[in-house]
Amino acid sequence: HERLRRAAGAAARQLFGQESATFAITHKDDAGFSAIAEGALLGSYAFFEFKGKSSDKDRKEPLKRIVIHSKVTKSTKAKNLLSRADVIARHTALVRDLINTPPSHLTPETFSQRFKKLTASSKASIEILNDAQLKKFGYGGTIAVGQGSASKPRLVHISYSPKKAKSRIAFVGKGITFDTGGLALKPAQGMEAMKSDMSGAAAVCAAILVIAELKLPIAIDAWAPLAENMPSDTAQRPSDILTTYGGRTVEVLNPDAEGRLVLADALERAQEVGKRAKKSGLDALVDVATLTGAQMVALGTRTSAIMGNDEALIEAIKASADEAGENFWPMPLPSELRATLDSPVADIANIGERWGGMLSAGIFLKEFIEPNQAWAHLDIAGPAFNEGKPYGYTPVGGTGHAVRTLVRLAETAAR
Repeated sequence: HERLRRAAGAAARQLFGQESATFAITHKDDAGFSAIAEGALLGSYAFFEFKGKSSDKDRKEPLKRIVIHSKVTKSTKAKNLLSRADVIARHTALVRDLINTPPSHLTPETFSQRFKKLTASSKASIEILNDAQLKKFGYGGTIAVGQGSASKPRLVHISYSPKKAKSRIAFVGKGITFDTGGLALKPAQGMEAMKSDMSGAAAVCAAILVIAELKLPIAIDAWAPLAENMPSDTAQRPSDILTTYGGRTVEVLNPDAEGRLVLADALERAQEVGKRAKKSGLDALVDVATLTGAQMVALGTRTSAIMGNDEALIEAIKASADEAGENFWPMPLPSELRATLDSPVADIANIGERWGGMLSAGIFLKEFIEPNQAWAHLDIAGPAFNEGKPYGYTPVGGTGHAVRTLVRLAETAAR
């Protein structure tokens, strides 16, 4: 099915400049029909928002009308499958747009307001905490990361709670709208791609809107801690100590290991709210983040990592990813790496030894997970942003990676 999805996407990309096209790709079942629809729609994406009028004459627009020929899918079923594919493609395009938007235009505030408008027309509700509220309620990780920037941090909470929900899941996404590395300044070469460091936040916020539009009988909370990591006289320094939401102290050895600090706040809060909504707590907690460059060293640019404390949840995510056509691979959380995060002056340090950096980042996050809480961490650093050539239905720039996996996970849990 993923081959069909990619084939349709590649065809759609080649058809830029045409008004419409009919796709007659051989498939054997409804899932194949759905994959073709998704691929064609996902491949029909372009980001022209910041193109000037001088480029209009050379611009080729994506397909505006797509017809899919099928001998195996009945028209009534096809209508539902096309509707689902359209919802997923529209929200994947939303994530891609947000990732591709330059940091001059995408800040924690504008990200928040974008989803405030989108949520207003959905079955979900939204709450946004500003920097004053974050300070008041003790979100020390998010405040510390964002304190060096003129663009103040935010925390977005989108909730979808239908009647007769079969389970409750929380998604948490890293939302660094631009990451310079702070006082651990990144090299200039390649820093422009750091506008993609909010891919996890965009993915979880878009996924919950898909789930709400599909009216799935499952309660979802999406959390997006948002900050811009900048160097300035107010930025956090190496050796600073902060107190995260929930009271745990962290020694900041590297200001460029900032994503885990904002995630720590949101993970604690997500579990707290989950317990209030359901006495037994969340059935699953999943965080999504462009967290480490070590992810790309280990798995390359097209495969994301899954880590966690619950084998059943890890297997469910892997199965959902396989069905959705996104590449994920399980990775361990070796207990011996925990000692590398020890701090002589705080409860934990924000980095460990160099080797196994992706794994020690996951172990850091695990410290903020309650013992009986099923949790998984998805490191999507490579696949979230395509700096190479387009392929299949994947464009250059933001990819929208993880949205389809999260939606499929929710669909499976709602059965």
